[in-house]
Amino acid sequence: MSAKNLVIVESPAKAKTIEKYLGRNYKVVASLGHIRDLPKSQMGIDFDNNYEPKYISIRGKGPVIKDLKKAASKAEHVYLAADPDREGEAIAWHVSHILNLDPNGKNRVVFNEITKDAVKDAFKTPRSIDMNLVDAQQARRVLDRLVGYSISPLLWKKVKKGLSAGRVQSIALKLIIDRENAINAFQPEEYWTIDAEFKKGREKQFAASFYGLKNKKHALKDNAAVQDVLSKIDKKEPFAVTNVVKKNVSVSHHHRLPQAPCNKKPTAS
Repeated sequence: MSAKNLVIVESPAKAKTIEKYLGRNYKVVASLGHIRDLPKSQMGIDFDNNYEPKYISIRGKGPVIKDLKKAASKAEHVYLAADPDREGEAIAWHVSHILNLDPNGKNRVVFNEITKDAVKDAFKTPRSIDMNLVDAQQARRVLDRLVGYSISPLLWKKVKKGLSAGRVQSIALKLIIDRENAINAFQPEEYWTIDAEFKKGREKQFAASFYGLKNKKHALKDNAAVQDVLSKIDKKEPFAVTNVVKKNVSVSHHHRLPQAPCNKKPTAS
């Protein structure tokens, strides 16, 4: 006697445990991961039709697909219980296509742990396939193929046979090259600072650095510029703090170019 409900998961080990939790009215089988993918022998993407992927059954998965179709034909309800991530959602979508299930049917169940309560609760609220997750997986797969199949042959020709280029390492390599070019193009510039120690009351001290003259920023490119500023400071007149501005400054170490060594700093009192 066939079970009324067929449940399709990814792993055979999970299938046995889940079937034990659900009872005799459920038969649980495994798809053994993906059953459809882009063909290896060609790009597999229709550039003229909005980059539509061209899927084929994965070589060696014929017997699995046959068994899934046979089991589905004997069941009243088919539930897709692949893993709760975008890969699992895509697997559920591909299985749904192979079995000609209603794409809007409430046949998708997900659970984050293989416990009796979690599994039973999941089957109380089945949902339809989340096409946003499916599209996210398809976009990643198409990008993998576009980048890999376009750049890898160039690597074989220019560098070495057997090398591969992918969606992630190709971009990472470009970032490294851009960074190296920026470092090589960097022109060091001399700069000076004028620092001073101030007192508030008898005890509290704080440091301050020269910013500019008459509220305008003034660069100190060499010793002559420093001496010019120092000559304009009336050391007999007390300094006055007229405004205090507090800021949170974030420094990104990833984008900071190397800086020129700073020369000796004169100190104003």
